[in-house]
Amino acid sequence: MMIKLSFKFLLFFFGMITFQMWGQHANPLTEKMYYNVENALAENKKATQLNIRDQQLFVLPEDIQRLKKLVFLNAMRNFFESWDERLFELKDLEVLNLKANQFSYVPKDISKLKKLVKLDLSDNKISKISDEISAFKNLQYVYLSGNSLTYLPRTIDQCKNLKVLQLDNNQLSYLPSSVASLPSLKTLEVGYNQFHELDTEWTNIQSLERLNMEHNKLQELPSSIGALKQLKTLILNDNNFKEMPASFSDLKNLEMVILSGNKLTELPANISELQKLRTLILTNNHFSDTEQKRIIDALPMCNVYF
Repeated sequence: MMIKLSFKFLLFFFGMITFQMWGQHANPLTEKMYYNVENALAENKKATQLNIRDQQLFVLPEDIQRLKKLVFLNAMRNFFESWDERLFELKDLEVLNLKANQFSYVPKDISKLKKLVKLDLSDNKISKISDEISAFKNLQYVYLSGNSLTYLPRTIDQCKNLKVLQLDNNQLSYLPSSVASLPSLKTLEVGYNQFHELDTEWTNIQSLERLNMEHNKLQELPSSIGALKQLKTLILNDNNFKEMPASFSDLKNLEMVILSGNKLTELPANISELQKLRTLILTNNHFSDTEQKRIIDALPMCNVYF
């Protein structure tokens, strides 16, 4: 099935799905959410959830360290620039959201928060992350998009439970080879960076289900890409691809592929093997009418966008 729709509309649609997926959720049905420290201390010194987002704060509220049982802290969109030692006294924290502040680095003391499961530091000014990130044995979700990172610590491989690693909109041109040793990683987002190639070692991440490398400088995929047997979503729009390797068709669990904004003239001859593919976006390439028809006929259950 061929469908012609605005590519901007498609990106908006799939972007909204992604936004919803990445939401940092509290649990207001089982635990009361407090919106300032004073009320929390007055009502329940064992409060587990605190939301102080968008309060134009430059420092953490006084006495926040007395809320020893905090599990959830949302302090996004304030004006924090320096790390407050009182934060590291909240050792029961599992979800920490400091998105959209003014931090420039991640200190080693953050390793004191050993129970962290979700850490959101996106949209800051971070250029350095301490090697002590290796202390996060429970960490599953890391959001670092929209910073100034040029590298990631090699010790990231010690975060054995990491499922989501979001690094888009940084200045990365490589990731440490240790990333390939993350046994639970399902989502890797590295769009809008400076990658010139997809490291062949990444194809050892057997658990990977979503790979996003949009808006980089990629020219080819390694033939080993077919080893990512669990991959369901592959986003490679706005790179410099001229062809896809034959092993592309080995990704039998693919459900959505975005290859728009490249220099493709054809897809592999055995593209029909992608029986689970339901969305294929190929806008702004160089496919002939004949090749378009071949792709559509090969994928009768897939919505193909040219």
